[in-house]
Amino acid sequence: MAKSLQYRCSECGASAPKWVGRCAQCGAWGSVSEAAPVAAKAAVPLTSALPITQVDARKAAGQPTGLAEFDRVLGQGLTPGGVVLLAGEPGVGKSTLLLQVAGAWASRGLTALYVTAEESAAQVRLRAERIGALSENLYLASENDLDVVLGHVEQLSPKLLILDSVQTVSVPGSDGVPGGVTQVKEVAAALGRVARARSIPVLLVGHVTKDGAVAGPRTLEHLVDVVLSFEGDQHLDLRIVRASKNRFGPADEIGCFQMSENGVEEVPDPTGLFVSESDTAAPGSCLAVSLEGRRPLLTEFQALVVASANPAPRRVVQGFDFNRVLMLLAVLARRARLRLGNREVYVSTVGGARTSDPASDLAVCLAIASATADLPFPGRVVALGEVGLSGEVRRVRGAQRRVSEAMRLGVSLVLVPKGSNVKARGVKVIEVATVTEALAVVGLNTPTRRSTQDDEHARPELSVVAG
Repeated sequence: MAKSLQYRCSECGASAPKWVGRCAQCGAWGSVSEAAPVAAKAAVPLTSALPITQVDARKAAGQPTGLAEFDRVLGQGLTPGGVVLLAGEPGVGKSTLLLQVAGAWASRGLTALYVTAEESAAQVRLRAERIGALSENLYLASENDLDVVLGHVEQLSPKLLILDSVQTVSVPGSDGVPGGVTQVKEVAAALGRVARARSIPVLLVGHVTKDGAVAGPRTLEHLVDVVLSFEGDQHLDLRIVRASKNRFGPADEIGCFQMSENGVEEVPDPTGLFVSESDTAAPGSCLAVSLEGRRPLLTEFQALVVASANPAPRRVVQGFDFNRVLMLLAVLARRARLRLGNREVYVSTVGGARTSDPASDLAVCLAIASATADLPFPGRVVALGEVGLSGEVRRVRGAQRRVSEAMRLGVSLVLVPKGSNVKARGVKVIEVATVTEALAVVGLNTPTRRSTQDDEHARPELSVVAG
């Protein structure tokens, strides 16, 4: 009897009964190819299955890395037998961060093996000396052959394994080139087996594409237990470690670091990095408190609105979702009667902060309105709330934590959605139901409605509410 053919996607591993040009699971084009069917056969297990009540949960207890911000993202430190993938752009500091983790690990008397497939051992040694990560318990190996790497693990029996990077290691006898779909899958799968068999944590460095996604097959993210992204602008010192997948802790937590000559330094209170240092109130500036995991972060949004002679004025956004800003502009135009059809709009966060929290909607709206009127707010204003298409301000989660963070930094006014019922001392908290109500509270009001023809030729200004 002829065996039926199977087709499998090289990006996500999804199977299909027949060949298709585009994978129905991940949407990748040209990734489906024929795969030989593998006949499954029973094997004698090495260990017997145990009742779940007899499984020792202490074996999965995390061990601290020595960097509290890194442990915060991981949830409970490095879990024995877990595989962590840290991806980031070239030059952002991935190798430096993990070398510091290895140095802190070795300083506690635990053996750490750092395998570099991109640099020589001497180069890594110079970096370790600069950041203070030298230790007799930290071993370096410059190898790009997987069999040799596994040989080092067998010889040293380390308590921590770091591989830099997973896309540059080759598997002898396997098809493809280093960094290809087959090779990357084989490397990740082999190191995962080693991690579970020896009960040691494994840290992998990964490259990213120009779109910011992890390079290689999507199955790489499924093979590991934790996926972290190391973000930051090379022209700024701020670095953020963000979790997108975590089997051992929260998958939306972030850790903040700052690059210096001595390596990567922790920033336990990063709020001041995302707020301008000027004490003078400027038009087009409004504060928001976003929740990144369980951490409230004060973020400043700045807007600039200028006249434009182009039939399609530019909209430029940095640090926030571009399409969401376009939606907020439509809401301001329709519900708050703010005329921006012949003006360019620029929206940006301070300090390179990036947030996708919908609770920042109201702050973005107020910043744009303030920039349009070219009038600052009376004091530092924090605005919290998700804005709907009808102009209503919706409640957000963690309102009390957000307001408490604003209180700690000494703002003068906090706008929250109606029904939030937050408690605050020393800060004026006002509940608003709509965007127009919020504009009136901060001293801005929209012009009275005229005819459609008048609106098209009217100057895009706001009038100030008396008092």
